[in-house]
Amino acid sequence: MSENEGVYIEQLLCGPMQNFVYLVGCKRTREVAIVDPAWAIDELLAHCEKRELTPTAALVTHYHQDHVGGEIMGQQVPGVAELLEHRGMKVYANEHEAHGLREVTGISEGDVKAVSSGDRLQIGDVEIEFLHTPGHTPGSQCFKVRNALVSGDTLFIQGCGRVDLPGADPDAMYESLQKLGALPGDTVLFPGHDYGGGPHLSMEETRRVNPYLRIPDLEAWREIMGGAR
Repeated sequence: MSENEGVYIEQLLCGPMQNFVYLVGCKRTREVAIVDPAWAIDELLAHCEKRELTPTAALVTHYHQDHVGGEIMGQQVPGVAELLEHRGMKVYANEHEAHGLREVTGISEGDVKAVSSGDRLQIGDVEIEFLHTPGHTPGSQCFKVRNALVSGDTLFIQGCGRVDLPGADPDAMYESLQKLGALPGDTVLFPGHDYGGGPHLSMEETRRVNPYLRIPDLEAWREIMGGAR
């Protein structure tokens, strides 16, 4: 039996910033979590209905508006608030970002489930593990589903998330990339944006093509990216 047998994972390209939204869950029960719901909420729900999928949770990699909704550059992006208007579910955010998520989106405290690194969520027969990977934002997190990794804006196939925005931490990003880069080579990386290199790639191949995973030490990283000294 393959490691991901029984896992449902679908990658959907949404919005003008080349965001990937994911449906992750259980093939048997057809229950899924929506990862980073933004840009096209009505279309996402219609897509789920067409495929006979039942969304039961929303998972947030980080609180930037292109991933969760809210106002960005004068544009109001649909996101978790609009999702909750249609369907009742919890929004799972890292404990360091739950408050910021509420501020950005306007959802209530009762809508958000704050999680810690190592926590797990059961969707049908499938377990999703939360991995705290700060750097891009204080509460950035990834989702590990057997040998699949949904990485948000922490790790892209050919790059990593920006560390020059408010709340970013270059040194924390380096440590997060070390953690992800050490995952088994057959781990399949599903990034938060389509920034080149393909829609997904094994971690073994990602280590080969991504220069940010080949920086030898923290001092060299700081020279390239900046950081505490």
